[in-house]
Amino acid sequence: MDLANGEHVNKLLQAQAHVWNHTFSFINSMSLKCAIQLCIPDVIHNHGKPITLDELVAALQINPTKVPGLHRLMRILIHSGFFAREKFNEDDQEEGYTLTPASRLLLKDHPLSMAPFPLALLDPIFTKPWDHLSNWFLNDDPTPFYTAHGREVWDYASHEPKLNHFFNEAMASDARLVSGVLMHKCKGVFKGLESLVDVGGGTGTMAKAIAMAFPNIDCTVFDLPHVVADLKSGENLKYVGGDMFEKVPPADAVMLKWILHDWNDELCVEILKKCKDAIKGKAGGKVIIIDMITESKVGDKKSIETQLFFDMEMTAIVRGRERNEKEWAKLFLDAGFRDYKITPILGLRSLIEIYPPKGFP
Repeated sequence: MDLANGEHVNKLLQAQAHVWNHTFSFINSMSLKCAIQLCIPDVIHNHGKPITLDELVAALQINPTKVPGLHRLMRILIHSGFFAREKFNEDDQEEGYTLTPASRLLLKDHPLSMAPFPLALLDPIFTKPWDHLSNWFLNDDPTPFYTAHGREVWDYASHEPKLNHFFNEAMASDARLVSGVLMHKCKGVFKGLESLVDVGGGTGTMAKAIAMAFPNIDCTVFDLPHVVADLKSGENLKYVGGDMFEKVPPADAVMLKWILHDWNDELCVEILKKCKDAIKGKAGGKVIIIDMITESKVGDKKSIETQLFFDMEMTAIVRGRERNEKEWAKLFLDAGFRDYKITPILGLRSLIEIYPPKGFP
């Protein structure tokens, strides 16, 4: 190999650095998980001002021999944008750690806290399948999750309270943010509705927000029996256990928030047909979908990468995938819907309304 060519050597070294960076990229995720588990965002927030390393050590009760490690943990989390360093005042050279918008979303008491999401998705239950990805490509198993655990994720969750709990907490944390955006920017999507069923609605965070904002809408949370078993209904909110592949409760509108990306095309069409049956005969009936639309013209390199991450996560954990608009449109057409409307107001995801044929049924 000729290493005399300077340009060639530089490209080799850049390639080496690229391989290294991706080899160790998991360290960003695990460092974030560690910070949440140690409650570092909450400690900094409760301190009320920039906090020094010594003050952080004392508050966290860090083992004295591990102080250098904490300094290095904070250094990488600053680099990845979760914390910052700030001077106490203009004349003071000493700096302390402060929060960033991202770490504020990790505060336990934040009304839109995202802390349960990384804790759930970075649990060994969800990371173990990645060790089996290459084996999965060579075997007949439905998912790498199945290869790792011997059963599919929904069956695993129904028998494992830990997974069921932290998965529902993760989805609830996301629903709080999404419902807040919808109530602020897209209230019109619920105008004229008298009833709505949230399919796969988990513990009901989304439906509760809709029921509170629209007391005239009767909201139903529809999920697997073990998910809704101990949940109490309210004045215009009720919980119903069942299987969306068998029948969806009737309503003016059916909501599918982050549901369809869990399933392959054939099963998505089956779900959509059950939803269409649920709105049969309802004037102005529709299905409201919240999901990603990939390959859109809007989005920077980082956003595209995040969508690709989600697509691979669907590969590893369930039988689903993320889809572009053309792929979504085919699902809607195959399920017998006539038209759809996309409103890209949810960051990496969009609000999609789909409508049955005129005169339906």
